[in-house]
Amino acid sequence: MKFYYKIAPALIGVTIALVQTQVAVALSSTEVNKIAKQITVLIESKKPKYGSGVILKKEGNTYTVLTAAHVVDVKDNYEITTPDGKSYAVNYNSVKLLPNDVDLAIVQFTSPQNYTVAKIGNSDASTEGTIAYVAGFPAPTYAINQSIYTFSDGKITANASKPLRDGYALVYSNDTLDGMSGGAVLNEKGELIGVHGRADLDTKAIKTGFNLGIPINTFLRLSAKAGIDVGVPVPNAPVATAPKADDFLIQARDKYNKGDYKGAIADLNQAIKINPKYAQAYIGRGIARNLLRDNQGAIADFNTAIKINPNDAYAYGSRGNARRQLGDLQGAIADFNTAIKINPNLVDVYGLRGSTRSKLGDKQGAIADYNLALKINPNYALAYYSRGIARFDLGDKQGAIADYNLALKIDPNYADAYNNRGIARSDLGDKQGAIADFNSALKINPNDAYAYYSRGNAPVQLGDNQGAIADFNSALKINPNLAIAYSTRGIARVQLGDKQGGIADLQKAADLFRQQGNTQWYQKTLEVIRYYQQ
Repeated sequence: MKFYYKIAPALIGVTIALVQTQVAVALSSTEVNKIAKQITVLIESKKPKYGSGVILKKEGNTYTVLTAAHVVDVKDNYEITTPDGKSYAVNYNSVKLLPNDVDLAIVQFTSPQNYTVAKIGNSDASTEGTIAYVAGFPAPTYAINQSIYTFSDGKITANASKPLRDGYALVYSNDTLDGMSGGAVLNEKGELIGVHGRADLDTKAIKTGFNLGIPINTFLRLSAKAGIDVGVPVPNAPVATAPKADDFLIQARDKYNKGDYKGAIADLNQAIKINPKYAQAYIGRGIARNLLRDNQGAIADFNTAIKINPNDAYAYGSRGNARRQLGDLQGAIADFNTAIKINPNLVDVYGLRGSTRSKLGDKQGAIADYNLALKINPNYALAYYSRGIARFDLGDKQGAIADYNLALKIDPNYADAYNNRGIARSDLGDKQGAIADFNSALKINPNDAYAYYSRGNAPVQLGDNQGAIADFNSALKINPNLAIAYSTRGIARVQLGDKQGGIADLQKAADLFRQQGNTQWYQKTLEVIRYYQQ
């Protein structure tokens, strides 16, 4: 649908940026960034809670800011920090949530300063493949202790005619972070076409590029109902049409984030049926299949996406992840190399390539990849954790502990980091510190069989065989195929005088090691059995 804005009469004391029909020239990324930086603000509360917003209107000394409703939905003392670094209190009575449960809100602040207001674009014209930019202020983290303005480029991958219940309809591939919710989504002309609200969930795999925003036309159509006048004519309501491929893609994204991967695949099947050349739908379906452990089906989808778009870094990275899980480590490395060549900022791919190199025995190469990932994102807890594993394998246990410490400062609920730090502490002789770490891991995840095994292993070395056996029992109740727990429980039983029970456990461990293809541990366990049988 095409429509044109009319230039409203000049109003004394009122500033509203209107799009004129003659403005049609695409700007460079640098030029759009300059615009974005002038109109994007930081919104924070005392809790603390962080978000972003877009300056939409000036009337006298009062500025109206558009943001995501979930940024300001809790009553609190909010402050807005403007592009010049000045902070202004928000009168919470000025906060208005948009109707129909759409995740949008407006807030106001007062200032005598002259700030730029956003130019309103036509979000209906932002179709699949068009350029999109996102600006906002990521929340502080351990590595970066303040909110710093961030700008990222990408492309629109879907613009649904039937939005999700909370208004989300724009999907784009830009890299986004927590705290950027409420920030501007701009087109190649520097016009505001949406408000950012949701980023990829971290699945410890390749991100999907499924970032979500609410189209600016949705705001304009609801603004009258909310009593919000920004001086821009309300665009005509879209004409009802049959569902588009984009509609099914966005519904699939919603199901994907809820863990309903089968439901996501069903929606993506419909998207592909409507548009057999929809690369993003094949990538999404491949990722869902990957999470359902159908790696062969996932690879077939990624192959199709690459055939449609040979320059899609997400498709190569995702295919590499599926190949890695199937044991094709060299093929995975090749795909990760291609993805990085296309997009050198794919932090997840560096992490996965590092993990793959580690499996191939190239620990130094793995560490180099984790370093590159951390250079791009210093808050990447998984990269610190993985680098810690590589350092541990190289014998640098102190370095490993330092990395686990960093991972835990970023994510205090990282159970695996506690477990691995405990193992490193145990190897360095700090048994009590190790047990404390295993306790922390089990407090976070009471169903972690490896944490029970690790905690049991430390008491074995301290001579508390009864306590160790209790932990090995817990581990095996959760995971009856944990061979190492049978092996260590067997040794503890022999030391307590139960030679027959101990040898039975060791034989069970040997059988499992053999079934799992672990020849080295199978042979070692047989040697222990022969020793005890003498």
